Amino acid sequence: MSEALRRARIRLLVLGIIEILGILVTVGFFFFDYPTGFHDMMRADYWIFMMCGLFALDMIVLWITIAHISSLRHKTDLDAASIIGSDVQEAYSFGQIGLVVTDEADIVLWDNNLFKERQINLLDQNIFEWQPELEKLKTTPLDNIVKIEVNSHNYDVKYLPDAHLFIFKDTTNYEGQVSYSRSIAPVIGVVMIDNFADIVGKTEDENNDLVTTVRTSIMNYFKGDDILLRRYRNDSYLAIGNYVALEAMLKDGFSILDTVRAHGDGQNITPTLSIGFAHGTDNVLELNEMASSAVGMAMSRGGDQAVVSKYGEDIRFYGGKTAAVESASAVKFRSGADGLIRLIRDSSDVLVSGHTDMDMDAFAGCVGILAICERLKKPCRIIIDPKKVEKKTKNAVLATFQDKTQREKVIVEPRQAENRLASSDSTLLVIVDVSVPKNIMAGEGCLLRANKVALIDHHRRGESFIDNQLAFEYIEPSASSVSEIIAEFIHYAAMNPRIEVQPIYATAMLAGIFLDTNFFKSNSVGVRTFEAAEVLREFGADPRRADDYFKDEYEEYLLVNKIASTMRTPYRGVVYAVAEEGEILERATLAKVGNALMQIRDVNACFVIGRIQDKAWSISARSDQTINVGLIMDKLGGGGHFSAAACVINDGSVKILENRLLSVLAAYLDEARSTVGGK
Repeated sequence: MSEALRRARIRLLVLGIIEILGILVTVGFFFFDYPTGFHDMMRADYWIFMMCGLFALDMIVLWITIAHISSLRHKTDLDAASIIGSDVQEAYSFGQIGLVVTDEADIVLWDNNLFKERQINLLDQNIFEWQPELEKLKTTPLDNIVKIEVNSHNYDVKYLPDAHLFIFKDTTNYEGQVSYSRSIAPVIGVVMIDNFADIVGKTEDENNDLVTTVRTSIMNYFKGDDILLRRYRNDSYLAIGNYVALEAMLKDGFSILDTVRAHGDGQNITPTLSIGFAHGTDNVLELNEMASSAVGMAMSRGGDQAVVSKYGEDIRFYGGKTAAVESASAVKFRSGADGLIRLIRDSSDVLVSGHTDMDMDAFAGCVGILAICERLKKPCRIIIDPKKVEKKTKNAVLATFQDKTQREKVIVEPRQAENRLASSDSTLLVIVDVSVPKNIMAGEGCLLRANKVALIDHHRRGESFIDNQLAFEYIEPSASSVSEIIAEFIHYAAMNPRIEVQPIYATAMLAGIFLDTNFFKSNSVGVRTFEAAEVLREFGADPRRADDYFKDEYEEYLLVNKIASTMRTPYRGVVYAVAEEGEILERATLAKVGNALMQIRDVNACFVIGRIQDKAWSISARSDQTINVGLIMDKLGGGGHFSAAACVINDGSVKILENRLLSVLAAYLDEARSTVGGK
């Protein structure tokens, strides 16, 4: 067909050239009167007859050409129909499949009537001018499918370049059914009032004004989104609805969090909620389990937030604008300590691990577990990879275990620990100061082989979390450090005689508190922090020796000030500093730079970027609790506290990490700004 069109164009072009040349020759003869008498012979009526004759000839040739092309097109239609067959054509019509053939110039030559039935005539149109979106198919035609919409119909389009064939699949009904099914899919949620006991107070009056106001707001909010809400405990509700209701809450960012928090204005306590919702499967039992896990994650991250879990996909977080409230009681400490002690007693031996790039708090947490095991007469070893320990922590390890024989007895490398776990089902693996599997000093191999795992942490729980064989979990985001938590366990454990801690161990634990509280200057410091320090002092902790662990060498002092001097201010109250690309730093050094920047007036949050290994880069973040740096680090794949957090990436460069930080700040800084403590 396209070849016939090409030949027709050539014939018409040749005819036109011949006619033009004939006219020019005739005019020349007339002008020069050649042969003699030609000028007088050519009267005006002859010229008119000649032009009319040429016009008539052109019309006849054009009519013959059009008739010939129409004949060929009809023949092509017949050939295509015979190839497809009437039965197959019926199948295409039933399946709402359209076929469109074009020539080399992308002009539509033939279609199988799908569009004609819908009053759309594609013949002789340019396919890409009709639907510009189809241009995308030119790049990767065999691997690409384009979605288009024509007259309220949705189509998936695929292109076969060798045949110049476009295949259209009408997906309107299918997408409508999918959309409807998604909108009515079941959703289950759990809503908890975080600090209900504090709101009720010692009077235990559940009908006081603040409780009534909070409950009314909760009921009105979920009722407005067509969610069925039933209270199954004084502080907890079960929510049941469909996805369209959840979608409405996602669009407004769970505004109930802000509403309930606002009820605390002028009160002695600010009420907050933890919300967990699950969707993505029709199995209601599984949804219930997912929702319970989601609300547990919200609470372990400090509350005042919603966690939405979709089956088979990453978890999404909303809210988290306030710092975790210090509300743990002696009963909770005793319960946690007794649970850990029972688990240790039921184990043959214990392995304890902190995080990679082990800092003083992670090491101190391991030492605290060692002290508990010594009281219970259970063998305990600390997993340490010498290549993944900060320099100052290495010095603390040597100072704590001065005898070489003792070090060899107490410290084990990850590979040896992995072999031990593989050979014993009764060995307990205790993880402290970290809950992200890839950041554990012991390595993921130990996690996979451990039959029993205990977790103690003070960081907000993130998307990536230890969940295999977890026999004990204690996450307290309101605690300043893991050293504080374990000191509380030791103090409140129901044991007689009590757990005793060697002075050198107590000194290491006090140093852990010093590190994570910036020597009690951090906003995460509470009454419990000083009580934990007092407990450690009773065991003989030496503050001067603990302070010595952190003293800088002259070169490090210069380096901290050098990095701090690169400070930049992308937003008011927010600063960041960047170390040189070639410098490999300890994470403790980045943290020191952050602490130094936070001493500057009007700085609300700071971020320090540097290289910590050959192929690893980190951001250390600090804030005065008016900005949730934990949320910012979450978006970069890290995590941590409301006022102290970090992230690590294993590819890129300092510049790439800087650009990522600026992008996340641009997108999430407003969300991260706290409503507590001013802005």
